[in-house]
Amino acid sequence: MTRHKWLPPVHLHPILIVFILISFLTGTFIELMTILAIVLVHELGHYAAARWFRWRIRGVMLWVFGGVMDTDEQGTRPFREEVIVTLAGPAQHLFIYLLLFVLSGSQIVLPSVIETAYVYNTVILLFNLLPIWPLDGGKLLFLFLSERLPYRKAYDSIILFSLWLNVALVLVLLFFVPFTLSAFLLFMFLLMENRNDWKQRYYVFMRFLLQRYQGRVHANQVQPIEVSHRHKLIDVFNCFHRDRAHTVYVTIPGNSRQSLDEMECLHSYFHERNYRKSIGELVSHVS
Repeated sequence: MTRHKWLPPVHLHPILIVFILISFLTGTFIELMTILAIVLVHELGHYAAARWFRWRIRGVMLWVFGGVMDTDEQGTRPFREEVIVTLAGPAQHLFIYLLLFVLSGSQIVLPSVIETAYVYNTVILLFNLLPIWPLDGGKLLFLFLSERLPYRKAYDSIILFSLWLNVALVLVLLFFVPFTLSAFLLFMFLLMENRNDWKQRYYVFMRFLLQRYQGRVHANQVQPIEVSHRHKLIDVFNCFHRDRAHTVYVTIPGNSRQSLDEMECLHSYFHERNYRKSIGELVSHVS
């Protein structure tokens, strides 16, 4: 059967399948299906907005604690696009509230199911707005940080902030509020995700640079970067911002300056593989 181009491939995490089987045995199937329906609508909001902007999307994955749209476009699209795609998920909860309000005045759905859906819709919305990566609140915080800080520093900062906030929330659950196993497992899961993201941060940055080199990044202004001739290329790249092209001004002995386009630096790094070359050596070669 041919899948419609506007419908994403939806995949179920293997652990989710186990939870679905358990819900049959424990009598919680309706609750789990309600949560999954809300999560799916949330992710379809992200997907529809991303498709509108012609993002490359591999699909949507549903897992035990939520869902994720699988794409490599973060950090390469204009700020406005990424904000809209990120907000499109939480916006779906408003439509769910409207739908539940309409259904509450009919006899189509049991009142107990409506009430349960109201609760889960609110919990999922508020949870997703927490400033923890990779939740929507964390992505919005990262987007605004990356508008003001170099991309690498913004990404490292949001991951570190999320790690510490997750640790704090786990401690609160253990010592200051009534313990809830589901909440504890959820924040532990996010803590492990943040730990993995911290380990992968260099590869995320390399992807950001490579897509700039391939011309896939939108730039709406030019921002100069001033560095010493002793700086390595990677030190220059650490100053790169999203949505901005860079002219690199290199101070060389004698207090004179030479300028380089960022593409010359990226070409030297990725094509010529001058991983340890200083920016001063590149200026001498170009001159």
